[in-house]
Amino acid sequence: MSRSSFKLVCTLVLCLFCGQLFAHNGSIAYAYPLGKIKVDGDLSDWPKETVKYKIAIHPSDTKPKNDADFSGYFQLGYNLSNQSLYVAFTITDDDFIEDTSRNVQWNTQDGLELSIDARHLLSGSGVASFMCSNTLHTINNALNDPFASKANWDMMEVAVSRHGNTRIYESRIQLGKELAVGKSVGFDFHVYDKDSDGSFSWSAWGKGAAKYRNPNSLGDVIFLPANEKLAAISGNINWNQPKTTKLPSLIRFIALDNPKVWTTVEVDSLGNYSALIPAGKYKLSLPDPYFKSEGNVYPTAQKEPVIFVAKAGQKTVAPIFGIAATPVADLVPEKGVLLDYNAATPGQIDHFIETYQDYYGIPGVSLAIIKDGKLLYHKTYGVTNTMTGEKVNDSTLFEAASVTKPVFAFAVERLAERGVIDLDKPLYEYLPYPDIAYDERYKLMTARHVLTHRTGFPNWRTMNKDGKLDLKFTPGTAYNYSGEGFEYLKKVVEKITGKKVEQVLQEEVIAPIGLYHTYFSKNDTLIRVAATGHYDKVPCNKWMPEYPVMASSMHTEAKIFTRFMCYLLEQKGLKPETYNIILSKHSDYPDDVSSQKLKVPTYMGMSLEIRETRWGKTFGHGGNNGDFTCRFEVYKDLKIGYAIFTNSNTSGVLLENLHKFLVEGKDEAQ
Repeated sequence: MSRSSFKLVCTLVLCLFCGQLFAHNGSIAYAYPLGKIKVDGDLSDWPKETVKYKIAIHPSDTKPKNDADFSGYFQLGYNLSNQSLYVAFTITDDDFIEDTSRNVQWNTQDGLELSIDARHLLSGSGVASFMCSNTLHTINNALNDPFASKANWDMMEVAVSRHGNTRIYESRIQLGKELAVGKSVGFDFHVYDKDSDGSFSWSAWGKGAAKYRNPNSLGDVIFLPANEKLAAISGNINWNQPKTTKLPSLIRFIALDNPKVWTTVEVDSLGNYSALIPAGKYKLSLPDPYFKSEGNVYPTAQKEPVIFVAKAGQKTVAPIFGIAATPVADLVPEKGVLLDYNAATPGQIDHFIETYQDYYGIPGVSLAIIKDGKLLYHKTYGVTNTMTGEKVNDSTLFEAASVTKPVFAFAVERLAERGVIDLDKPLYEYLPYPDIAYDERYKLMTARHVLTHRTGFPNWRTMNKDGKLDLKFTPGTAYNYSGEGFEYLKKVVEKITGKKVEQVLQEEVIAPIGLYHTYFSKNDTLIRVAATGHYDKVPCNKWMPEYPVMASSMHTEAKIFTRFMCYLLEQKGLKPETYNIILSKHSDYPDDVSSQKLKVPTYMGMSLEIRETRWGKTFGHGGNNGDFTCRFEVYKDLKIGYAIFTNSNTSGVLLENLHKFLVEGKDEAQ
C-alpha cells in the first residue's frame, strides 16, 4: 500500500469518528497532586481516594464480549517536583496475547498507546503518542509542534505487571514547563485487545479516532491544587428561533482569568450540557466559527460574549448559547462567473475561495483558470501550515494525489502510439506479476484495462482484510477504481523501456509540455517547497514519496498544471483518433461511486472523468490523499478550465461547488 493510500484510509476512519475542528472530544478528568510514586506496576502507593475513570468507548468494529473479555479504568495525578503526569491503568482481560516476534506490530498483541497534547493551544498544537508494551515501544511525533516533536523515551517511564487476568500499566510522563497548576492538557489513549481467536479491538476514554496524531480526538485533563472544590455548571445550546436541525455536539469553556485553562464539554441532542470545572470566570464558544449541519453552514459568533462565573462548590446555570438559525448565504450564482468575465470577476473568485476557506477550515489553496488555451487567472490563498503560518506562494507544491493518473496515462498513450507498448496485449507477457500469479485470470489484464479501471484489482490491497492483492472480478468485465493497476503498469513500462518511470515521464510529459516544477518523488527542492497536509486544520507530518507512485505521488501547483490542461484541450502530443478514444466512454460509474447523485451523464474515459453538460463535454480528474484534495476540469467546447489544489481533508464542498460557481451556476438541469 502506498503512503498516499494509507493516508486516505486514515482520513476515512477519521471522518467517521471526529467532531468539529479544534474540539477536544468532550471528556474531562481532574489531576490532583500525588506524593512519591514509584513506577513499578504496583499501585499500592497511590492514594485510595484517587478518582477512577472508566474505559468505556469501543470504536473498533469488534467489541468486547463482556467485562471479563475486556474492561478497565485509569487514574491520574501529578507531581510538581519532577513536572510529571502519572497515569495508571487497571485492565481486566481473560485472554492476554503478547507478540515476542521480530515483526511485532501495534495490532498483533495487547497493548496501550498514550497520546498527549501538552501545549494544548486554542489555535492548535500537536500530539506525542507513546506505544507501551513489553515488546513494542514506539513514538509518534507531531513534527510541527515544539513539544511533541522532541518527545522521546527519556521523558516517559512505564511499567507493566500482570496478576492473573488483571494487567497494570503505570506510567510517568515528564511534561516540563507544560505542567502547571490550573492548566489543561489534551490526553487520551487506545487500549488494544488481541485474542487467541484472532480478533482485535481497541477501546478508549473519549470519542475520536487517530488519537496518535489528532488533538481533536483527545479529552482534557485539568491540573488542580490539592482539595480544590469544583463548580457544577449546566446550560443549553439552542437556535435563536424554532428549528429542528441537529445542534452542535460540543461546547467550549475558556477561562478568562487563566487563558491556559480551556476545556470542551459534550452536548446532548437537546442542546443540554453539564460539567465540573474549576471556579472562575468563563466565556462560552463553539469550537469552530461555523457550524455545519444537514448541508447548511451556520455562523456561531455571538453579538455579545456569553460569560458566566463558576463558584466553587455551587451549581451555576450558564446563559443560553444561541445560534443564528439562518444559514449563511449561498455563494453559487445563477450563472457561472466565467461566462461573462470582467474586471469584477477576480474579486468574486477571491471572495468565493476565501469564504469557503473560512466555512470549512481549509488552510491553503492554489487556483488557476484557463480560457482559449491560455492562463486567465491564478492566485494562491492561505497558509502551507497552520502552526507556522507560512503563506502559500507560487512555488508551493501540493500533493496531486490521483491527478497523477492522467499524467502517467498520457505518457503511456504516447508510448502506445509509437508501438513501444500495446494497450491490448496482456501485461503478464511483458512482465509476470508474482503478487497475483496465483489467480490465472490476471493474465487477461491489459494496459487499457488499467487506464480505464477495469483490471479487477481493489483500489489498494491493504483495504482487504488479509492485506493481499486479489481480483474482484475477471479483468475487462467491470469497473473498479484501482491504484494497484497503475503500480503494475508502472513496472511494465519500466521493463519494456529499460528506463525508470521518472525518466519516461520527463521525456513524454514534462519536457514536451513544459510541466516543470512538478515532481514524483522526494528531492531537495520538493522538501523545501512542499505544503503540509492537514486533517481538520491540524498539520500532518510531511510525507515525501521515496519512489514514484503512478497512482498518487505527483506534487505540483495550479499555475504550472494548466499547461497539461491546455495541451489536452488543444489535442497536442497525440493523434486525433487517440484523443477520441481517451474522451469516449469506457465505463459507467456504479451507483455508489459518488455521495452526490450525478445530475449529468458522467463516466470514465481513459484515465479521465467525462461529464456531458449543457455547456458541452468536460474532462478532468479529482485527487484525494486524505490531507490533500484537488481537482481539475476542462470544458472542451467553451475552452475554459480550472485547477485547484488544497492541503486539507475538508475541501470537499469547495471542490464540488467550484465548477458551479465558475461555469454552471445553480441550475444544472439538462
